[in-house]
Amino acid sequence: MKPTVVVMPGDGIGPVVVREALRVLDAAGFEASYVHGDIGWQLWCSEGDPLPEATVELLQRHRLGLLGAVTSKPKHQAQAELAEPLRRQGLVYRSAVLALRQRLGLDVALRPSRTFEGNPLNFVRRRGEGLEEPTLDTTVVMQNTECLYSGVEWGPLPDGVRRALDAHPQMRPFDAVASSDLAVSARVLSRGACERAARAAFALARRSGADTVTLCDKWGVMRETGALFLEAAQTVAAGFPGIALETTNIDAQVMWLTQKPERFRVVLASALVGDILSDGFAGLVGGLGFAHAANLAEGCAVFEPVHGSAPKYAELEPAIVNPLAAILAAAMLVEHTGDAQCAERIRRAVREVVRDGRVRTFDLLRLPGGPDVVSRGAATTAQMTDAVIARLR
Repeated sequence: MKPTVVVMPGDGIGPVVVREALRVLDAAGFEASYVHGDIGWQLWCSEGDPLPEATVELLQRHRLGLLGAVTSKPKHQAQAELAEPLRRQGLVYRSAVLALRQRLGLDVALRPSRTFEGNPLNFVRRRGEGLEEPTLDTTVVMQNTECLYSGVEWGPLPDGVRRALDAHPQMRPFDAVASSDLAVSARVLSRGACERAARAAFALARRSGADTVTLCDKWGVMRETGALFLEAAQTVAAGFPGIALETTNIDAQVMWLTQKPERFRVVLASALVGDILSDGFAGLVGGLGFAHAANLAEGCAVFEPVHGSAPKYAELEPAIVNPLAAILAAAMLVEHTGDAQCAERIRRAVREVVRDGRVRTFDLLRLPGGPDVVSRGAATTAQMTDAVIARLR
């Protein structure tokens, strides 16, 4: 049976890049049905909910989604942009993407970063009197729904929460601070969720031939949650003989990204740490124009480019943003459905376009984004997609 994909274009440049990804899927011969799912900032502003129940139900039914991008804004700005009749209802904005992950149990994310030959944005380093360009093939495996992304927050502190926190000796420096002047975000990790993320990381290492999984956190500071994650990873590691488990601190790991990033193949992390690291690795292989992700649950998956909604580019005509992240996310979706051959054809077409170098969007030309980039030699979004499609054919 043909799969049905719930397509959620979202905000800003989301609809732009999703449109291009669907063009590539069609050209590659991927056979699927598509249904539209609403998500995004405008729904918050007009309806008070950026993730409608109807979209959740579509994903629960079809179990496969392609997401464009979603806008999120700070607390006070979110309240200010809410429609006037809704402001008195006590509604609180919450990230639609995080809500999507938690509602569907998408608690494991895979975020690959791979070098494309000929990409002028690839990481290079000095070696002797010359330069070398190492080949990177790294996937950050994130626990996707917990950590500081659990949404357990208060500000100002309710009385019950304040009393509970005051029972901890480390709260003593805040004794004189009023509850109205305090805000707390709780880092929450559960053993089962950590084990599922670790199992995904070790399974990926085994499939890809990696001999090590690197668990990255901040061990000396987030001691209790860090210890639980480590225990969970060690439990899982025992079932994967031949694959070592190593640990790194996030601050040292970021430093090593600038020195020898190619030694890391599979990195396991909690949501916040993984989010930071995956963007760091993406910056070494071309930036967010190439960054893509799979969000996975048992029997359900949503794929997305990792970049934001970039509203300042959304209304430009012609569109100028790089569609490759969305196209690579679509390739992950195709592979997830079992058609590895079609997925590899898409990736190969992208590799050939990047290596050839004749068609480059403004980011690949190191130009500041703006309406003049096409006149300065940059390809439009559609032209980049056309080049990928031409390689497919």
